[in-house]
Amino acid sequence: MSIVPSANKKSVLCCSEKDLVGDLPGARYGHSINVVRSRGKTAAVLFGGRSFIPLNQRTTEKWNTVTDCQPLVYLIDLQFGCSTAYTIKEVQDGRCFHVSVSRNDTVYIIGGHTLESNIRPPNIYKIKVDLPLGSPNITCTVLQSHLSVSSAIVTHTSPDEFLIVGGYESDSQKRMICNKVSLSNDTFNIQEVETPDWTGDIKHSKTWFGADMGHGAVLFGIPGDNKNQNSDSSFFFYVLNLGGEDVLMQSCSQGSLEEQEDSMPLEDS
Repeated sequence: MSIVPSANKKSVLCCSEKDLVGDLPGARYGHSINVVRSRGKTAAVLFGGRSFIPLNQRTTEKWNTVTDCQPLVYLIDLQFGCSTAYTIKEVQDGRCFHVSVSRNDTVYIIGGHTLESNIRPPNIYKIKVDLPLGSPNITCTVLQSHLSVSSAIVTHTSPDEFLIVGGYESDSQKRMICNKVSLSNDTFNIQEVETPDWTGDIKHSKTWFGADMGHGAVLFGIPGDNKNQNSDSSFFFYVLNLGGEDVLMQSCSQGSLEEQEDSMPLEDS
């Protein structure tokens, strides 16, 4: 997907489909894709995710069983549509719902959830991609951290600085701490930032979700049944702005959806 300018000065969003050849990553969700740049070239790095077990392994009792994808790193050539899977000895487990950010030729994989062991690993994968004229070279360094989180939201405040907000520390515990991450060529620094004055609705809700709005702003939503027992189909939204000097938390809007009798239960996603 790309944005191209038009004659009337309005930007147009263009989408083109690319057929891949080589090692094709299977269907998945909860994964990440980041673009890296090296020696004037670009490539996409795909990692992690969760998928349903293959059709030939399904039984009546385990028809909807999901599993973590293999801990492979896929490097995709955006120009020619070539996909290559790499086995990296430092990457020992498949993860999903992790945080990923990229800077130049490096991707950082932070947190995430491992289904088999039901843990959120605190270590960080620093994956560096070199794109010479010949075969690509991928190296991985494992960094130690204290961030044990899944399904967090990332918002950039500058090209070399971003914030990690929300997510879950465990299946039943939301993560109420915010962190600022600063990147440079040789350092990866994490520090805790001022925590917003969470509303009682957010503190006591079991589920929350959201998205990056850019420049340090995050949109949060919680199901209405956490706030009012008579509003099962409502959702309440809040905007958290961490990009300025002051931390701002405000109620944004509320809406309701038609009842969905066959809706699937929420999961860490």
